[in-house]
Amino acid sequence: MTTTEDHVELVAALIRLLENRVLDPLEILLAANAPDELVGPLRDRLRVEAEVWAAQLLGRDRRQAGLTAARLIAVLFPGDEPFDPPEQWWRTPLGRAVARGAGHPSAVAVPYSTAGAMLGITRQGVHDLVKRGKLDRHPDGGVTTSSIQARLNRPQESVQ
Repeated sequence: MTTTEDHVELVAALIRLLENRVLDPLEILLAANAPDELVGPLRDRLRVEAEVWAAQLLGRDRRQAGLTAARLIAVLFPGDEPFDPPEQWWRTPLGRAVARGAGHPSAVAVPYSTAGAMLGITRQGVHDLVKRGKLDRHPDGGVTTSSIQARLNRPQESVQ
């Protein structure tokens, strides 16, 4: 379950990424020919879109979350190879939202250390969850990304 705090944190992270990876390069490319009249409206529009994308990533519609994650990853992290982020990326607001909403964008299974990063726990914690049958071991090694995503999306027990 996501909170308003998760949404606000994700929006801020998306805005930072969009400014660093989209707007700043655009300003550099256009140099003096990019007056604030051009970039300002784009910045405003991206802030609005960041709110929408955060809601889609954190929402209940897993298909929409996956499509949004794919679009953002393609634009913010372009490359010729499948996107395989480092473990620390999974601890970012965007990484956590992608793990919950879309799973790993390019892997059916991941090493225990990556599974731990995706779940926000230690590698030993992943071992314990696999041993207890709470996460699925992949036949070729590691942990299935579908079981990680299912664990992230399980209903939380209320503490009283």
